[in-house]
Amino acid sequence: MSITAPRQWFATCPKGIEGLLLDELKSLGAITARETVAGVHFDGPLALGYRACLWSRLANRILLPLARIEAQDADELYRGLMTVAWDEVLGPEQTFTIDFTGENAHIRNTQFGAQRCKDAIVDWFQQRTGQRPSVDRKDPDLRFNVRLSRHGFLLALDMSGGSLHRRNYRLQAGAAPLKENLAAAVLLRADWPGMAARGGALIDPMCGSGTLLLEGAMMAADIAPGLHRPRFGFERWRDHNPLQWQALLADAQGRAARSRQLQLPEIRGYDADPKVVRMAQENIARAGLESVVRVSCKPLSELQKPSHMPLPQGLLVCNPPYGERLGEKASLRYLYRQLGETMLREFPGWQAAVFTADNDLARATGLRSHKQYKLWNGALETTLLLFDLANNRLSEPKSGERQPAILPGGELSAGAQMFANRVRKNRRRLSGWVRREGVSCYRLYDADMPEYAVAIDIYGEQVHVAEYQAPSGVDPEAAATRLQEVQAALPEALAVAPGNIVYKTRQRQRGDEQYRKQGDSGEMHTVTEGRAQLLVNLRDYLDTGLFLDHRPLRLRLAAEAEGQDFLNLYCYTGTATVHAALGGARSTTSVDLSNTYLGWLRKNLAHNGLDESRNLIHRADCQQWLHTCEQQFDLILLDPPSFSNSKKLDDAFDVQRDHVPLLHAAMARLRPAGVLYFSTNRRGFKLDEEVQETYSCENITRETLDPDFQRNARIHLCWRVTRLG
Repeated sequence: MSITAPRQWFATCPKGIEGLLLDELKSLGAITARETVAGVHFDGPLALGYRACLWSRLANRILLPLARIEAQDADELYRGLMTVAWDEVLGPEQTFTIDFTGENAHIRNTQFGAQRCKDAIVDWFQQRTGQRPSVDRKDPDLRFNVRLSRHGFLLALDMSGGSLHRRNYRLQAGAAPLKENLAAAVLLRADWPGMAARGGALIDPMCGSGTLLLEGAMMAADIAPGLHRPRFGFERWRDHNPLQWQALLADAQGRAARSRQLQLPEIRGYDADPKVVRMAQENIARAGLESVVRVSCKPLSELQKPSHMPLPQGLLVCNPPYGERLGEKASLRYLYRQLGETMLREFPGWQAAVFTADNDLARATGLRSHKQYKLWNGALETTLLLFDLANNRLSEPKSGERQPAILPGGELSAGAQMFANRVRKNRRRLSGWVRREGVSCYRLYDADMPEYAVAIDIYGEQVHVAEYQAPSGVDPEAAATRLQEVQAALPEALAVAPGNIVYKTRQRQRGDEQYRKQGDSGEMHTVTEGRAQLLVNLRDYLDTGLFLDHRPLRLRLAAEAEGQDFLNLYCYTGTATVHAALGGARSTTSVDLSNTYLGWLRKNLAHNGLDESRNLIHRADCQQWLHTCEQQFDLILLDPPSFSNSKKLDDAFDVQRDHVPLLHAAMARLRPAGVLYFSTNRRGFKLDEEVQETYSCENITRETLDPDFQRNARIHLCWRVTRLG
């Protein structure tokens, strides 16, 4: 086919930006264009396909249709693909892969559909040449797209060779990153190119890894979004025209070089998280835009328009956190309100664009948007709101609403300020101990002021907040107000981003409820304790996998474990086992009934380079296991639940009622000179007199409480138990 002959093309894109993509393709030279759901059909010569791959800021993929196959089942599809002249597309020495989409009554699995397509291509070459191309899913020479619809199958060559949203400048991103082509759509809807042409500035006050800023800079600097991609899908296609492609590539390189010589707009970004800011700086450097885009660490509460920017126009754009992954909605309402106040106070006369998946949060800004657009971030429906800050004002709280914990101007309410002061005071009090002992995880606050009934734990750079269930006599409205003040105060008091704070409600638990899953993030963080690297999950369970009050006991076990056989009963996630193993234990044995937590233990062991040859794991009821075990141990940790009525057990367990036979069974496994540590967090627990008369029982509770738990001496009880004599 002549390189100037029109061809039919199809560009895919996120839902909601089809109209923008249609306009973009027309500007690139499409002869005709027609939008459909999540894509645009367009016509034009080969050069247009190349140009779309190189210059489209919005498309996911550029597809070149090769054949339409009228078929309904996999066998008919196979026969239809056998009629394609495959030697005009690829050679038998090349590799390929199939992206298959769609299902029907005959093909219910996309993997099966892709397999039949692969069979057809391989068999075609085998029958005609005696050779066969290979499948390579990671880095194929060519990628084919087969889409099933009610009209049959459409076979297309993926000219892009992978999603075009990957510009190759972002190797790192923060949580919930915004895809580059969706960021470009946000900027185009907000008319950033027009504003940049008029000399306006671009500021993102919550820039994350810098995606919006970099897309804005590439638009202003006339840089083709595909310029730094390592390879396109068409480059190993048999009908590829290298000379024409090189001409288009050279033109794009020349345009980018010429634009860099011009005065480009001011583009600035800020974020409260220094780690995320470092990611953004690395991404900016990778894009070669350090002289254009500048980012720095600054919380939203400190944002001001730079003094050298007396510009009457500019665009303030951001994608604030939303949803369960990045923070609780109740606390984020105050973040959005502060965003609205800051935009209006610091950027009068500017335009603003806020991209969010939560319309309630968007309304919490208190500002009136003059345009709203529905966009889709994958399957998630999102909204882009545009604000004219020249003619806007903050709405007053509705009658009957609770007074905000963040007042106009960004100041905390009296209650929130009082709570913030207590948190800062606690942090100062513990700072010397934290620094001296190298503690990275500790309790900062535990209902010190009864009206603020929460426990606040620091886990490295993350914060875990557990709200205690309010007593029946407490007004629920008052409790909700107190929690809102906590949520408003913590980001400022601790200088952390709201997305790094996790909130949970701690209720009275029955059975094994504290171990039941609360979410599905699967998000693990590594924290350091002594020599151990331990994995915690702050979101998915009521507890995190690391009981902070047992820190001194774990470190004691590590110090006493060298050359010992260690037994960890009711081992939970095995943090004590890891400490004992790193402390030089000859062997460790861990027993628990939960597959979930034994799996967590295995991860903790592997995370510390410990294998299971000397660190044995048993899934069993500890009481039953003790009666069948014949091994003896030098060091035993017995930390049973206060109460359990797990379905896996025949009878309910109550530590007050059942601790005597349990201790006897555990002591039977202890060598004569061995030590057993018995701990419980049961309030009001009394160690039975029979146990105290039978063994030497030393109450070491005070020795097992570090400064962060000394205000709450009832957090647990602990005894060192040895044989008499």
